[in-house]
Amino acid sequence: MTPPEAAWRPPPSQGGNAGGPAQSDPRHSLEDAPLQRRDSPRAMRSRWRIPAFGLAAFALLAVVGFFAPKWLTYLITMSAGNGLVSLGIVTLMRGGVVPFGQGMVFAIGGYTAALLFNKLGVTDALGLALAGGVAATLIALPFAPLLARYRGIFFAMLTLALSMVTYGLGMKLDMLGGSDGFNVGRATVFGWRPPDAQLGYVLYLLTVGVATVMALLARVYFDSTRGLVTLAARDNELRVEYLGGSVRHAMAVNFLIAAFCGGIGGALVVLSLGHIEPQFSYWTTSGEFVFVAILAGWQSVAAVFVASTVLEVVRSFSSAYFPNTWQLALGLFLLFVIRFLPRGIGSLWIGRSGR
Repeated sequence: MTPPEAAWRPPPSQGGNAGGPAQSDPRHSLEDAPLQRRDSPRAMRSRWRIPAFGLAAFALLAVVGFFAPKWLTYLITMSAGNGLVSLGIVTLMRGGVVPFGQGMVFAIGGYTAALLFNKLGVTDALGLALAGGVAATLIALPFAPLLARYRGIFFAMLTLALSMVTYGLGMKLDMLGGSDGFNVGRATVFGWRPPDAQLGYVLYLLTVGVATVMALLARVYFDSTRGLVTLAARDNELRVEYLGGSVRHAMAVNFLIAAFCGGIGGALVVLSLGHIEPQFSYWTTSGEFVFVAILAGWQSVAAVFVASTVLEVVRSFSSAYFPNTWQLALGLFLLFVIRFLPRGIGSLWIGRSGR
């Protein structure tokens, strides 16, 4: 006699495979669909498109910098360094918060590079840049869990307070040079000391190269699961929490990423400028970084560096032709962008699907 368990057979599926999973089973449709999309030729092409674009942009800028005048290479170098700081702000903006104290990590990265150069004799530019990013991240680490709990004006004011505390320490501590700051000598690159005529171009290549790598990593992070969780938290934090995500953890991680970007940017700017002072952490400096982030928007990584370059160009020409009212020109330019490009410069090449 056949047992009831052996006599029963699952009905054949609509696809014709007896005993196989039905095509309407939601478990298989949800689990298999991402794999199919990830392995599709279109996904593979999209995966390599961003690194290829980054390498092409770096190669183009390297050629342009070789033939460009020194004032233009210096302007682009400063734009790339400052753009790294604004890239950290955009990382936080994707979660719905705007820091007004990014000058803190900018100054920490610059002071770290300058102190290592003058006190310990570390001269490698890339090592100093990474040391600035690590130092800024370590100092920001204790504040990340606290700031992750706040939103809106409270988050902005807390970060601004930290930046002004850093400014006060830079003004009072003699080891940091006081209100005048101190100078930084000529850096080396992997032990090679460039000639004076080539130093500006070498620092230009280094800054643009680091900015390209950080931009590519930022794009990968924005498209990752944690980056998408941050974007979802910007719209509805409660729903993200119900789905099992930790908004506070995501915000803390974003704050540390912003600190690392700001520290690297500060170190690179100091190496190119050759000087560090407490003004790096003043609230007006932080406001300029927020200016760039608003100008760029949060959709595109490349727009951050484009906006930073636009700001440097507008500021340079405005201060040359309107020395007493160049701030007014910057304000009018920002109002113009907000009026006609409310989503930032990145909305010019980001389609409706990217919004």
